Amino acid sequence: MQGIYRSIARLTTSDLTVMISGESGTGKELVARALHEYGRRRNGPFVAVNMAALPREQIESELFGFERTGAQGRMPGRFEQATGGTLFLDEIGDMPQEAQTRLLRVLQEGEFTTVGGNQPLRADVRIVAATHRDLRQAIQAGTFREDLYYRLNVVPLRLPPLRERVEDIPLLARHFLNQCREEDGRLRQIDEAALTSLQAWRWPGNVRELENLIRRVVALHSQETITRELIEAELFDTASVGVVWHEGESGEDAGEPLSEAVSRHIARYLAAGREGTPLHDLHAQLVAEVERPLIQMTLVETRGNQIKAAAMLGLNRNTLRKKIRELDIPVVRGAG
Repeated sequence: MQGIYRSIARLTTSDLTVMISGESGTGKELVARALHEYGRRRNGPFVAVNMAALPREQIESELFGFERTGAQGRMPGRFEQATGGTLFLDEIGDMPQEAQTRLLRVLQEGEFTTVGGNQPLRADVRIVAATHRDLRQAIQAGTFREDLYYRLNVVPLRLPPLRERVEDIPLLARHFLNQCREEDGRLRQIDEAALTSLQAWRWPGNVRELENLIRRVVALHSQETITRELIEAELFDTASVGVVWHEGESGEDAGEPLSEAVSRHIARYLAAGREGTPLHDLHAQLVAEVERPLIQMTLVETRGNQIKAAAMLGLNRNTLRKKIRELDIPVVRGAG
């Protein structure tokens, strides 16, 4: 993390585009805000948009604004709202390909037009993007443009998962306890045995999960000293559904049930809704988000052979073809 801090300090004197990668909960938006607040554009707005929380059909109007006749008239998009400041494109790996093409054009030309408009507007923003996905794999799968990747990945910053920096856990736990003290005025301690238990946990939700745990313990228990028993009692329910202690494990998301990952993903949608992002057709959207990578990765595995893919998925071949068209899935065919 000291390396991350040094990189942030070096980037405060430039407007270079930054790509932040890391698992959910590692603090990508926190880094993006630090880049803005200590940079040359600190007096301008910081505008964050979560690409995963936007319906596909609204992404372009959300980013670039739109012009319509009637009561709605002209609505500025996030690029315009961020003029003079920083535009944070969170979960950029979830951006659909048609929007990727338009974003690439904006980055190349430095200007954009609203949806339905024809007057070019200057894109006076610094771009900071973030993703929890492996964009190189997405490029190979045909879901992310390689040229856009290199436009965004000018300065890459990787945030390590919490399980790779367990020495930071005591510092973070005490930091969150201090925040709770500032909010309710109560002084609490955490003993060494409790910290040892925290360091043994695998933390699939990373720093966000640790913060939530500390706040939960503080809210539910009145003791001034947080003990190992309290910590393990709160972690027990999570362990019982399949999330295990990290000792001896390796590999991203090993031991995390799919339901846990999906729950965290849904939580991001709902949080975006509370912040003002309109939410529509969540059921259909989330089903499509699971179905699309499932079909896409199966097709990659079968090297584009739809007969084999249909058999693996347990689908009728015509049904598979229909879903490929509806979900706009590229079919990469290999030899043999």
